[in-house]
Amino acid sequence: MNGPEDCTDGVRVTCSDQALPMRVVRLLEGELAIVDAGGVLEEVSVALVDPTVGDTVLVHAREAIAVITHRRDSGNDDNDGDSGKDGDEQA
Repeated sequence: MNGPEDCTDGVRVTCSDQALPMRVVRLLEGELAIVDAGGVLEEVSVALVDPTVGDTVLVHAREAIAVITHRRDSGNDDNDGDSGKDGDEQA
């Protein structure tokens, strides 16, 4: 496979042989997250990384393998202990 265009119907965007940058939309229980893959929402594992909502992660085979861009600080104190997990979105 060379890219998403080579994937068969029913296979996720992340089926290509390359990692793709995706923005974290929501963190879920069980080290999972919902990411935005260019307008397509996907559930991926974040067991190998520690992202926050709004971060851009590098995803390969439905596994986030690196945080490549941290969300821009909107003036909120990120040290309040709330990681955004369990469905609580952070802007």
